Amino acid sequence: MALISSRVRDHAVGGDGGAPGAPKPPRKVPAPLPGLAMAAVGVAAAWAVHLLVPAVPMLTAAVVLGIAAAHTPVLRARIRGTGRAGLTMAGKRLMRIGIVLLGLKLSLHDVLGLGWATVVMVLAVVAATFGGTLWLGRKLGLRGDQPLLIATGYSICGASAIGAVSEVTGSDEEDVATSVALVTLCGTLAIAVLPLLHHPLGLDDAQFGRWVGAGVHDVGQVVATAQTAGPDALTDAVLVKLMRVAMLAPLVAAVAMSVRARRATPAGTPTGKRPALVPLFVLGFLAMVAVRSTGLVPGGVLDVAQHAQELLLAAALFGLGSAVHLPSLVRTGGRVAALGLSSWVVIAGASYVGVLLTT
Repeated sequence: MALISSRVRDHAVGGDGGAPGAPKPPRKVPAPLPGLAMAAVGVAAAWAVHLLVPAVPMLTAAVVLGIAAAHTPVLRARIRGTGRAGLTMAGKRLMRIGIVLLGLKLSLHDVLGLGWATVVMVLAVVAATFGGTLWLGRKLGLRGDQPLLIATGYSICGASAIGAVSEVTGSDEEDVATSVALVTLCGTLAIAVLPLLHHPLGLDDAQFGRWVGAGVHDVGQVVATAQTAGPDALTDAVLVKLMRVAMLAPLVAAVAMSVRARRATPAGTPTGKRPALVPLFVLGFLAMVAVRSTGLVPGGVLDVAQHAQELLLAAALFGLGSAVHLPSLVRTGGRVAALGLSSWVVIAGASYVGVLLTT
């Protein structure tokens, strides 16, 4: 009898000793530390690869190592389990901080010093690449936000731009990872292919540098490609590339406006969470550009900021690379490869014509 009374009493209080209707204890949030530690190890390995093979930028190595780690049997379970929270945090939050620090590379004085003709050329190349890639990606039927993300990466600054736009669109992690993998692959191929075309295309060193700056995706890949033609080519390449980086803020703002419009009903009532018109990290990026443009930032501070930016972006790209699922990529591999190759031809051709017209 006492046993029956005890069971009835337990049932009355919810069966676990709590009050009737009491809220369940909150689910335990996965700790980010294991994943962040994996990202740190990935950054160290990417740095070592860059030291051993200087032609391979650290950011490129970070993406490749992230993909490799995700498909290594010994590491795969940990990456998908205890490491996922921290790796996702690296791919998002550390990416934002790295993009903010990227603004310290850009001075309005240096960009405008290239002349208005070059500014117009860069704008035309960015517009042609973005519009053409987006249109073709949708025609090919790529899933989710992949057409938008790939178009952004090719036209602006590779994986950093993809990360920035994905923050606004709330893109699926797999779409982001696939887009980063494609853009990184094509940018890496450019390091080997473009120097072979330097003289056959009739470009002098300065023209080659501008072509590389206008047509290669990531800043590190631009440096690795342009340095093959000497210091003059490298200087022009970096300046033209940073001019493309300056397009990141208006592009993200335009995407945010588009997302806000899609998430509102015809009556103007929001149907879901609407992103800020200009995300906070983009404002931070613009603030860093303004700070750099004053000319008051000591060189030592800029060097430290550059190293910090590279480390943060490397950690973010390792995290994004670890989310790549190669079997899924293979299923759409033909269409993704077709888009990547077509976009590469568009940006290389538009950049080449633009350089010839403005030099």
